[in-house]
Amino acid sequence: MEGTNNTGFVTLAGAGPGDPELITLKLQKRLADADVIITDRLVNPEIISSHARKDALVLFAGKQGYNDSSYSQEEVTALIVEHANQDKKVLRLKGGDVAFFSNVLDELNALVERNIPFEIIPGITAASGASAYAGIPLTARSHSQGVQILTYNPNSYYNPETWKQLANSSDTLVFYMAAKNICDLVELLLRYSKKPQTKLAVVEQATTIHQRLHITTLKDCDRDFADKAFSSPSLVIIGDVVKLHEQFNWFNSTEAGTVFHEL
Repeated sequence: MEGTNNTGFVTLAGAGPGDPELITLKLQKRLADADVIITDRLVNPEIISSHARKDALVLFAGKQGYNDSSYSQEEVTALIVEHANQDKKVLRLKGGDVAFFSNVLDELNALVERNIPFEIIPGITAASGASAYAGIPLTARSHSQGVQILTYNPNSYYNPETWKQLANSSDTLVFYMAAKNICDLVELLLRYSKKPQTKLAVVEQATTIHQRLHITTLKDCDRDFADKAFSSPSLVIIGDVVKLHEQFNWFNSTEAGTVFHEL
């Protein structure tokens, strides 16, 4: 293990799903105190402009799938270590929660290997934010007793037994990073006997004034979404709970809306 004599400190924090009011008091304090802020692309810039010190160094180090010119995880980790070794208070800011489908493990390993002190501040993850602002409880008595949070993209690999389990589960299924390949995902669920009438929701830019909710069924997904390009970030919710949106929808900003595709 490498030893260092620096007095730098790193905060790994989740900035929530987009609404700038959905940050913790602890994160607000760290924003006001940080010398360096290294932020992902999905963090709402208003969070930084409203709470960070005016003299703080803000580095935009977002990673993006299918974009070879975006930062690599190795480059982001190197930035964190570089500034911590200069005795600075470093805030590593991630969209959603710091530990949900992020590369926090790489960053934690680098800090521990170099004896750099750190803390972790949780944030509201996209699954919680999107479902709440869509009026879709992820679990609800008589609708779903559980929820499974997963990812899906062309590089995902789940064996046939896993797909069979997902297709036959009564749990709500929440997929991150799946909207770009939504029809492929649905085809797999149907292949393994998911009920065709199961409802599906895609939530674009959840918790922001740009939120847009699209609702259809598995059997109509290809018809409704085959040529649809969803804004990033988007979250997919599949299950009986999606029908509760009609009853509990509450978020009505000037731009937010729901598109029902001939259910």
